[in-house]
Amino acid sequence: MRSFKSDYMEGAHPKVLEALINTNYEQSNGYGYDVYCDKAAGIIKKLCNNENIGVHLLVGGTQTNLCLIAAALRPHQGVISPATGHIQVHEAGAIEAAGHRVITVETSDGKIKPEQISSLCDEHKSGRNREHTVQPKLVYISNSTEIGSIYNKKELLELRRICDENGLYLYMDGARLAYALTSDENDLTLADIAALCDAFYIGGTKAGLLFGEALVISNNIINQDFRYIMKQRGAMLAKGRLLGVQFEALLSNGLYFEIGKRANAMAKRIKNACIENNIPFLIDSPTNQQFLVVPNNTAEKLKDICEIWKKTDENHTAVRLCISWAADEKAVDEFIGILKDVSA
Repeated sequence: MRSFKSDYMEGAHPKVLEALINTNYEQSNGYGYDVYCDKAAGIIKKLCNNENIGVHLLVGGTQTNLCLIAAALRPHQGVISPATGHIQVHEAGAIEAAGHRVITVETSDGKIKPEQISSLCDEHKSGRNREHTVQPKLVYISNSTEIGSIYNKKELLELRRICDENGLYLYMDGARLAYALTSDENDLTLADIAALCDAFYIGGTKAGLLFGEALVISNNIINQDFRYIMKQRGAMLAKGRLLGVQFEALLSNGLYFEIGKRANAMAKRIKNACIENNIPFLIDSPTNQQFLVVPNNTAEKLKDICEIWKKTDENHTAVRLCISWAADEKAVDEFIGILKDVSA
């Protein structure tokens, strides 16, 4: 039985592997100064409708978050994040280890609200001894979020407004951006995100690449000297062309969006089956992550297929399914059959 624990468990999409094989014996300059990284950056600039953005190719999401936040913040500044944010719960304190506090706010849907940002900033500014506390400077969001929800354009515009009012940077973690942009409920484009965020990244590791994240920096203050930050943190890959080759293949001819749309469709197939069988959800997710609430004994039976997420009450547990680009209808239907059997 195929596992649905995460969307990075397979290798790479065949078209990505083909591109790597076809270029394997080519020689190129190192550290991203090669024709493939240039091509990938050019495609991204076109998709973002902005030739002036900085594009940096890194290996992984934690590394990307760490480098961007290190470049944006001064030593006394911190980052505002939902309590469920990846930088808070899944990065082993990487941001704090670099000297920056993560200031968390509780959310019901994984999405930070403008009024939460305002409240934190007002509290900091009104304090007589504010220089004794960490100064909020950057707002971290994920799209899709760690629980599958997505931001719409109105919400992103409001976040941009509140960040401008308080002198904050806005940064979007795009590890699963492919699934957010291809959701039936989405109304954002890459161009919108590039215009409204100071920085964001296009996730490749969870969308058909062997590894790789494409960081886009719209704010030149952050972009200036960013490659020094990359080098200091071990993020500058000598064989950088391996990132360029993969991203050129992923972003050419709409493959990135094809991957996202297909995984969302498979997730929706499971979602509809759950609705038909009266299986409730932790959250109404429109993306490739689905969170089913099942009896504890059912969760135990599914633990090798799904990720055990959290207890919802004494008798029930939420389990996460994360559908990858490689999941096909046969595997999905097989899981639906298993789910019906164990839930009976």
